[in-house]
Amino acid sequence: MKTYTRAYDNYDQAQRAVGDLEKIGIPGSDISLVANKYVSEDYADVDDVSAASSGAGIGATLGGGAGLLAGLGLMAIPGLGPVVAVGWLASTLVGAAAGSVTGGIIGALVDGGTSEGDAHVYSEAVRRGGTLVTVRTELQSDKIDAVLDGYRPIDPNTRRTEYEKSGWSGFDPEAPAYRPDESEVERARRKYG
Repeated sequence: MKTYTRAYDNYDQAQRAVGDLEKIGIPGSDISLVANKYVSEDYADVDDVSAASSGAGIGATLGGGAGLLAGLGLMAIPGLGPVVAVGWLASTLVGAAAGSVTGGIIGALVDGGTSEGDAHVYSEAVRRGGTLVTVRTELQSDKIDAVLDGYRPIDPNTRRTEYEKSGWSGFDPEAPAYRPDESEVERARRKYG
């Protein structure tokens, strides 16, 4: 099984990539999306997942479109805080938060074939307001890479260097999640910076 993973600064980029993956025939069951809850006004008004229900399951079903994104749900991930998520990775993270799977988001990404270094960067990108898209499939296709790369994903090496300049040394699931204003500032800095 091959896993393709990309993180995007902009939720709309990730959303369009998922739509295009579905258009080229990738089943929704092979695609996952995990995004900071505050990526869209549609999700920012949804109540946070309470500490008691964190990891117990995906909360309210969100989204209004067809395909995979219609099943977005709200959940809490240690270090990320409230996220909207759907797909196989979301299911894995629910298990991790409930204690039946070890390693949290880093472990899930590494188990899926992402390098540990990139898994830390991708997780931090989501914590700071980004969106993660993964495809786990038997297919090895240049079309999948072309779709994912067509929407300007972050370069994990460049982003790691950038984060390290500010003192970051790796994703910390014990770190407080970004507040909405911090996430918005981070996204705006990337968009206009």
